[in-house]
Amino acid sequence: MPISFGLGDVVRMKKPHACGENRWQIIRMGMDIRIKCHRCGHSVLIPRAKFERLVRAIVEKGGAGDEGQNGLPH
Repeated sequence: MPISFGLGDVVRMKKPHACGENRWQIIRMGMDIRIKCHRCGHSVLIPRAKFERLVRAIVEKGGAGDEGQNGLPH
């Protein structure tokens, strides 16, 4: 069963980042998904299919309800 993830969620990936952290926050979704490292803040753009293979679990659900991409309400 595929994992359901959304904007603002913090996910645990299979492989850690170079800084040693394996928790990432989803900051953009579409055909590609942009994630940001929780420790150093580096962001990476990954194709959705590859992201779905590499994600292990959702650590915490994000609260990106009715907010725009910059975090401000519409």
